[in-house]
Amino acid sequence: MNAANDDATAPEGVRLQKVLAAAGVASRRVVEQYIVEGRIRVNGQTVTELGRRIDPERDLVDVDGTAVQLDVSKRYVMLNKPTGVVSSMRDESGRPDLRRFTKDYEERLYNVGRLDAETSGLLLLTNDGELAHVLAHPSFGVTKVYIAKVDGTVTAQTISTLTRGIELEDGPIAADKARLLDTSRGSSLVELTLHSGRNRIVRRMMAAVGHPVTELVRRQFGPLHLGTLPAGKTRDLSKIELGALLTLARRESGVAAAPGDQENV
Repeated sequence: MNAANDDATAPEGVRLQKVLAAAGVASRRVVEQYIVEGRIRVNGQTVTELGRRIDPERDLVDVDGTAVQLDVSKRYVMLNKPTGVVSSMRDESGRPDLRRFTKDYEERLYNVGRLDAETSGLLLLTNDGELAHVLAHPSFGVTKVYIAKVDGTVTAQTISTLTRGIELEDGPIAADKARLLDTSRGSSLVELTLHSGRNRIVRRMMAAVGHPVTELVRRQFGPLHLGTLPAGKTRDLSKIELGALLTLARRESGVAAAPGDQENV
């Protein structure tokens, strides 16, 4: 084939239906129908012309309002991090790190944010540096849901205190939501929903209200839910999960304009 006739190398870009078909959205014929129906936007503008060409490296595309990743080299993996593992690709102290979970992937994956060694649960691994920066930046404030097992019997008054707000050494903090799941044998299970990226925030909040954390698991990160993924196991995000995550990140990407510390819960 003559390279000059290959629309992958044509200076005016690549046909939209070819790019979306390659991204796994649908066949070219189905994508063409989407275009005619006005279901596809490029850089926020609805496209209805079948001949539209785009630059896959620069243009942002969404279908029915859900963002599409055009770069098929990007990978997004959910890990249920077990306790005893540090959120690092190489720990200088020789502690168990994340390499054991990424060594079988061809891509060089990195963790988005951190969970401390004794916290288990949902951790996102990816080679998409731009997305990782947006999601991990403290000012982005992606919602996270945690289940904490704590000492003592948590009361309704304590739950109310967590949502009204408490004062910590680095400033006030309030849970977006809090609810008591169970109490038994001198301990309680509390579900906390937070958007803060401050270090060890769940442990510090519960200690401040007199109920130190004994076990902590992150069940949700933005639109991603841990579900039944066993501890120590990984899986690729589904197209629906990835679309929801990219949509969220693109909508809020202007918030994280500069590098910053990642959370460590």
